[in-house]
Amino acid sequence: MTSPSRRRLVLALGVAAVAAPLPGCGFQLRGPRPLPFSSIYLGVSAHSDLGATLRRRIVANGSTAVVDDAARADVRLEILQSAPEREILTLTGAGKVREYELRHVMRFRLVDRAGNEWIAPTTISAKREYNFDDSQVLAKEQEEALLFRDMQADLVEQLMRRLAAANP
Repeated sequence: MTSPSRRRLVLALGVAAVAAPLPGCGFQLRGPRPLPFSSIYLGVSAHSDLGATLRRRIVANGSTAVVDDAARADVRLEILQSAPEREILTLTGAGKVREYELRHVMRFRLVDRAGNEWIAPTTISAKREYNFDDSQVLAKEQEEALLFRDMQADLVEQLMRRLAAANP
């Protein structure tokens, strides 16, 4: 017979043997990646949803300051296009809309003080589909607004990853 303390020791050694290789597997939670510049000018209004979201994400990152004067910034983000779109996807037999496809396309570039491109004009996009019911118009309008906000947040995350990987 084995004593309870001996069983605990064997159990602890078994758990340690199983858990030992886990730190070496390379898994890491995706957290904020530092941006390769110390200041940025955002070429989008700070009062727009996109501008406010971008400003918040960059400031939360901690390593880069958002400045209001393009001449003082290390780099300048130029939003060349930001266009949310809605397109009919399917119709019912009676000709009423059954589904919509929502798209948000953003085109941007990153330029330094000297005019050198860190990121050439790049297009990123997000799309969502949703069912439409004209008997619930108000609820579907709210759903559409929520989907557009979700797509914008997705685009900001894509943009932040591109900014973190930028090279002069």
